[in-house]
Amino acid sequence: MSNQKLKIIILGTAHPFRGGLASYNERLAMQFTVEGHDVEILTFTTQYPNFLFPGKTQYSEEPAPKHIKITRLVNSINPLNWLKAGKYINQQKPDILIFKYWLPFMGPCFGTIARRVKKNKHTKIITILDNVIPHEHRIGDKLFTKYFLKPIDAFISMSKSVEDDLKLFDQTKPRDFNPHPLFDNFGTPLDKITAKTNLNLDINTRYILFFGIIRDYKGLDLLLKAFKNFDFKNHQVKLLVAGEYYANEDKYQKMIKDLGIEENVIVVNQFIKDSEVKNYFCACDMIAQPYKNATQSGVTQIAYHFETPILVTNVGGLPEMVPHQKVGYVTKVDSTAITNALDDFYTKQRELEFKTNLKDEKKKYLWDKLTKKIIQLANTKSPN
Repeated sequence: MSNQKLKIIILGTAHPFRGGLASYNERLAMQFTVEGHDVEILTFTTQYPNFLFPGKTQYSEEPAPKHIKITRLVNSINPLNWLKAGKYINQQKPDILIFKYWLPFMGPCFGTIARRVKKNKHTKIITILDNVIPHEHRIGDKLFTKYFLKPIDAFISMSKSVEDDLKLFDQTKPRDFNPHPLFDNFGTPLDKITAKTNLNLDINTRYILFFGIIRDYKGLDLLLKAFKNFDFKNHQVKLLVAGEYYANEDKYQKMIKDLGIEENVIVVNQFIKDSEVKNYFCACDMIAQPYKNATQSGVTQIAYHFETPILVTNVGGLPEMVPHQKVGYVTKVDSTAITNALDDFYTKQRELEFKTNLKDEKKKYLWDKLTKKIIQLANTKSPN
């Protein structure tokens, strides 16, 4: 299979939907296309019902990516549609069907489609696992995930913690580990002054960035407390928080006020468009990810692409991605530990050292490593 042109279908989020899942699937499709395969992404007609979606909109304002075939086919909440979509893919007879699995809510939909496709006795079904056990637990999680995983032929986990979680559901089918590849689809790096100017930021101020959708498990509260105790005035540093609140905004705004750091925290409460991402990462000295629990994060891989130093907490797969005091910091889930890392970074002027190391370290995270593993797994016989 590996030496021939393959027909590959990726089922999951893609344009016109927004966010990291869409970017991942589109970038993976592009890599397979560059390698000479016939690739199509089947995305949603309905991804989430609006009442279940906590953000302002599910849709992207950006144009569709070029050179990728994307078809809207799947309704995540309509069982009749699942049967229809499964029949369509079954008849297409792709060599490989790839699901990107991130949420048990998708388990019934994806699991039903996979069962229907499996009847053609040709297609190898592989899932790339963001999570097996979600960050925010709900009734039915394990049941839905178990239903989804049963018809899958092989698995790729993007962190060791997810690989461990998978063992609770399956210990026999083929699997591999591949960390999240570089998010290199947000444009080329900019110099800091240009990036700051594009964002209307003071070019003489330095910035630490908290980026992405704001949920409680991502630990923004820890970062705010850490920043309060950091000598930000002496170092001329401000905290830039860029992302849409999916948590209680008032709680965080009150915390900023109560800590007395209002003048030194800039909050951009909106989803950051793909075309704007580079400005935020290139304007800042370091990306802070003070998560309270995690598996892996696309934010880390955007930072790698733009060679921006990274601070993460010692949870899930984050430490696997960030060699401590080489490209950034791995701290305890503790505001004092985060403060100490910020102090070390600025007092010892480590930015240039970390950026230099990032150039080498990011070579580990190329997309062709992932596509090779997917094809290898498709060639591996399942024990079933």
